[in-house]
Amino acid sequence: MALMDFIKKQFIDIIQWTEESDGTLAWRFPMRDLEIQNGGTLVVRESQMAVFVNEGTVADVFGPGTHKLTTQTLPVLTYLKNWDKLFESPFKSDVYFFSTRQQVDQKWGTPQPITIRDKDFGAVRLRAFGNYAYRVADPKLFHTEISGTRAAYTVSELDGQLRGLVLQNISNAIASSGLPFLDLAANQVMFADALAKELQPAFAKIGLQLETMTVQNLSLPEELQKILDQKIGMGMVGNDMGKFMQYQTAQSIPKFAEGSGNGGGGIAGDAMGLGAGVALGQVLAQNLQQGLQGGGGGAAQPAVPASAPVAGVRPEDVMATLEKLGDLKAKGILTQEEFDAKKAELLKKLV
Repeated sequence: MALMDFIKKQFIDIIQWTEESDGTLAWRFPMRDLEIQNGGTLVVRESQMAVFVNEGTVADVFGPGTHKLTTQTLPVLTYLKNWDKLFESPFKSDVYFFSTRQQVDQKWGTPQPITIRDKDFGAVRLRAFGNYAYRVADPKLFHTEISGTRAAYTVSELDGQLRGLVLQNISNAIASSGLPFLDLAANQVMFADALAKELQPAFAKIGLQLETMTVQNLSLPEELQKILDQKIGMGMVGNDMGKFMQYQTAQSIPKFAEGSGNGGGGIAGDAMGLGAGVALGQVLAQNLQQGLQGGGGGAAQPAVPASAPVAGVRPEDVMATLEKLGDLKAKGILTQEEFDAKKAELLKKLV
């Protein structure tokens, strides 16, 4: 009786994979000291595929369903084993199962800023991150190129390779889209579509299909972001140099008044204290409002009481202003024409 039990254990009637845990892409049915029975049953569940491999050569591929193993259902294996009319029973063959369901929420990101060429800003260093989902679409190709004869192959083992493919194709995706950085940053869906288009062939080469690609964030390094913010501010005031200087002044009012109120740290705080600091903030705000409204048709209201003396323009103040304008021109915020116009305007005040 014990001998009969031993013999029965050597033959396999049902071959199946219950996929007990997530994250497994390929799994080899344990065939050690076992042989497949003639007329045995292969059970392939939904979101699975099975592949028979004979002595290292991929033979028959099965989709979802219950399959009876005969010469009709195993044509390639029958040919490889030279079964003309009779099915040799039992027989040896490796059977691999593949999970074809989506592997979702796979992360990608740039560990360091990458440099791209942008038609508006020139060379730009940016960061980006998001996620993607994929599935095994061609188990035969995936077995040949990736998983091989491993007993199991998991998502985590493939993660580094796929993230590398994403990073490698970011620059190509931006270049092929023909869109400037600002348009990509404003439309991350468009960027994700361009990136997915670049990645599809690379995924297909290893038997995978890229299902979704998302870009959750696209950003510039901090120093470049500051320059971009200044350029946006310039655009808000219509590229008018005078209004832009007023805009910059208005941006500094809160910090200036705060320093004055604390009794130190700024020139206004040292000289006048809180009251003078607040008054100066009001004067600058009034000038900004008049400038943005086009100055109006009538005479402007005096910014300071009539009794206050009007200070002359000091050469050192003009030079300091010119240096600041030079910095803005060097950063690309001002054009050469805008700089020259403002320079001429300031120099006239010294005459």
